[in-house]
Amino acid sequence: MQARSALFDLFGDHLRPRGGRAPVAALVRLLAPLGIAPPAVRTAVSRMVRQGWLHPSRMAAGPGYLLTPKAARRLDEAAARIYRTGRIAWDGKFDLLVLDAPSARRERQRLCANLSYLGYGMLDEHTWVATRTASEVDGLLAEAGVRFERFTAAHTGGTAGAAALVRRAWNLAEIGQAYERFVAEQRPLLARVTVRSSDEEAYAARFRLVHAWRGFLFQDPQLPPALLPERWPGTSAATFFDRHAARLRPAADRYVDTCLDINHR
Repeated sequence: MQARSALFDLFGDHLRPRGGRAPVAALVRLLAPLGIAPPAVRTAVSRMVRQGWLHPSRMAAGPGYLLTPKAARRLDEAAARIYRTGRIAWDGKFDLLVLDAPSARRERQRLCANLSYLGYGMLDEHTWVATRTASEVDGLLAEAGVRFERFTAAHTGGTAGAAALVRRAWNLAEIGQAYERFVAEQRPLLARVTVRSSDEEAYAARFRLVHAWRGFLFQDPQLPPALLPERWPGTSAATFFDRHAARLRPAADRYVDTCLDINHR
């Protein structure tokens, strides 16, 4: 687990509901159970400041960091998708992007990752499609210097045609297998955490669970049920995630509060 990615998880899942700020000492303490060393935490924090995700902030316990408005918006949107607090509705229309892809490979890869995160699938190098609009996409493409056109489109083949289009844009079999692997890998790890486990152990197990689940933000566009295969593995995986995330939440919260209180004395 990389320190920068873990910091996003930490702020999004634990610190955002607590004001979106924490002293450096608390960040170090909270990432230690994940095997992340203090120098890696500090390097990642500095990088996130340069990228506009964090602001330095003086706190009673010493120097710390605060989420920027941009970061708060991104983490709130991610939380809504992770915990599926919004209803997945679809009006039968697609958001279609036709763009001039960057020539540099690294820029193309970054653009693909960002569009995938926003729920877009690639029909070809220049054409991307989504079942919901993303307010960020215009700014994302403009910031990347990418020329594009954007359309709203409905498939003339009805739901069957739309489902076929979806299968072109996303490898649903591969995504479904990823969900099955997620459950198979997490099940034995979570079984080890019982009521006799320490708060730190529960916190670390839950952190890894959420971290693994958060990876689906870049893989699964959370398509409307009408466009998904029958017995979609993502449905049972979501039930599995919800059950264990809720089970471990009280102990994880106690551990986070203890770390923050220690650093605020």
